[in-house]
Amino acid sequence: MIQSVSGFFGITSIWLISFFAFSQTLIVSSLFAIAGGTAIYLGSKQIMDYRFVRSNGLTRREYRFIENNLKEAKHKISRLQKSLFRVRSIQQAKQNLEIARTAQKIYANAKKEPRRFYQAEGFFYNHLDSLVELAEKYAYLSSQPAKNKDMVHSLEETRQTVITLGETIKKDLYIMLDDDIDTLQFELDVAKKSINRVK
Repeated sequence: MIQSVSGFFGITSIWLISFFAFSQTLIVSSLFAIAGGTAIYLGSKQIMDYRFVRSNGLTRREYRFIENNLKEAKHKISRLQKSLFRVRSIQQAKQNLEIARTAQKIYANAKKEPRRFYQAEGFFYNHLDSLVELAEKYAYLSSQPAKNKDMVHSLEETRQTVITLGETIKKDLYIMLDDDIDTLQFELDVAKKSINRVK
C-alpha cells in the first residue's frame, strides 16, 4: 500500500512538474512520470524490505534463503490440505483439520517473523515433506473402490503415522512459540507481584 501510494504521488508530481514547470509535451511528461514513478515504487520496496530484514535481525542473504523456503512450504501446505480434505471420514476430518491448521500456523508465524524459521527447521526440512507424501498416498489409496487385506493394513499404518506426524508438528509449533511463552510467564509474574504489592 505504501509502495503504491509513493508510486502514485511520484507519477503525479513528476508529470505536473514536467508539464507545467519545464513546459514538456504531454507524451514526454507522461514518459518522465512513468519512469520516475516506477523508480520511486521500486526504491520504496527496497527500503521497506531492508527495514523489514533489519528489524528481524537477518542479512539479505538469509532473508532470501528463508523466503525461498517459505515459497516451497506454501506450495507443500497447499498440497497437504488438498490431500487431507479428500478423506471423507468425519472422525478423520477433525484430526486432518487440526493438522492443516497447525501447518498453516507455523508457516504464517515464519512469514510474519522470518527469524522464527530457524526455530521450526525440523518442520520445514523433514516433517512437512513426510506429511505431504503420506497424506497424498493415503488419499489416493483410500479413494480406490477395491481393497485387499494388505492394502487395508497399509492404510491403517499410514493413518497412524500421519496422526503421529500431526503431534510432531504441534511440538514444532510449541518450540517456535517457546520464547513467547517465557515472555508471557515473565509478564504474568511481574503483574502478580504488582497486584500483591497493591494488596
